[in-house]
Amino acid sequence: MMKIPMERILVIFVTVACFQCRPADGNRTGTEYMPDMAHSIAYEPNVNNYYYYHSWGSELEIANYSAPKLPVQGTKARGSLGWTNGKPNNDLFNGKLGHNAIATPINGSVEYYYKNTEDERLRATKEISSNPLPISADGLSNGKLLYNIYCSSCHGEKGDGGGYLVRDDGGKYPAQPANFLKDEFIASSEGRFYHAIMYGRNVMGSHADKLSYEERWNVIHYIRSLQASSKKLIYSEKENTFTGSVAVKDAAKALVPAVTK
Repeated sequence: MMKIPMERILVIFVTVACFQCRPADGNRTGTEYMPDMAHSIAYEPNVNNYYYYHSWGSELEIANYSAPKLPVQGTKARGSLGWTNGKPNNDLFNGKLGHNAIATPINGSVEYYYKNTEDERLRATKEISSNPLPISADGLSNGKLLYNIYCSSCHGEKGDGGGYLVRDDGGKYPAQPANFLKDEFIASSEGRFYHAIMYGRNVMGSHADKLSYEERWNVIHYIRSLQASSKKLIYSEKENTFTGSVAVKDAAKALVPAVTK
């Protein structure tokens, strides 16, 4: 029996191994010994198993592995980080905080589809009839903080329009701020307040660049709580006797002009 030299066996093995490592070409991904981790295997369309030839586990395991995962604990939704309490950074808005960063719009994560016109203001007042955020203790606390920073100097800490700018010893202010405790505002929809925050109203400027989407609605929640207190009603996370109450309905009726016969 003829013995094959080890050198010849080694040459044959190396030759076969080299032919097995083919470069990618066209629709062929090619093969390589000990694939580099940077060379990810693309998904194959219409193939049931995971990673094509590199399958493992059952279909249930594959489905669970591919299912969306919960975000890391403490993750903030886009648009929910307050501009007031968060650290201002222009790079955040320009998408420069990471290699895969996406610019965060000033308006938060929710678009506002109403223009800055009187007709659009009336449309927003009619169509936006409720607050999308539930009443919460944290939301009311945050709303109070922001209201006292941005609103109370004109509208007053109680919402009665008697802020610092219209104090008795401060001279005559050219435009009386709105009194949120009047029937006109108690009966108003949330859309009226939100549109004013977005674009401003009369001498009041826009606060869209100062309050995030969530903060705007928290401020509106707090305004509602001030209105409820003026009517000796409750507007809290545990109990809400204000929304849809007789006081709100009476306020709406008071705005309807009497029809003379």
